[in-house]
Amino acid sequence: MIIRKMKTKDYEAAYALWTSEAGVGLRSIDDSKQGIEKFLQRNPTTCFVAQQGGRLAGTILCGSDGRRGYIYHAMVSRELRRGGTGKKLVDEVLQELENLGINKAALVVYSENEDGNRFWEALGFGRRDDLVYRDKTLNPQNF
Repeated sequence: MIIRKMKTKDYEAAYALWTSEAGVGLRSIDDSKQGIEKFLQRNPTTCFVAQQGGRLAGTILCGSDGRRGYIYHAMVSRELRRGGTGKKLVDEVLQELENLGINKAALVVYSENEDGNRFWEALGFGRRDDLVYRDKTLNPQNF
């Protein structure tokens, strides 16, 4: 297993992984090739892929506002889950956030994503029931 920084050339394989099953929220503009390229340019050291046998086996994207790291699209191919790949990807991101002086990481998981919620809880990510998540779409083309 090789863990390395994500590059734009990884997009097609990453997108195929993200759309391989439910549980990953994708947006038409933000998660387009151009949108991911922009995200990688802004966050060049905090986005990783896992490769095994020459194919992309996992992804994790992370961006920062200088205070918090925000994790997106953490996913491992179904056949490699429960083998430590997801934890390795998270460890890489958390180490890089620490290197950048970021003191807290956050993420959003769909409430019905039981496997995802168990994964994050096992890694020590707590659940916040005291918050209400809100968002507003600024571009109606970004569905």
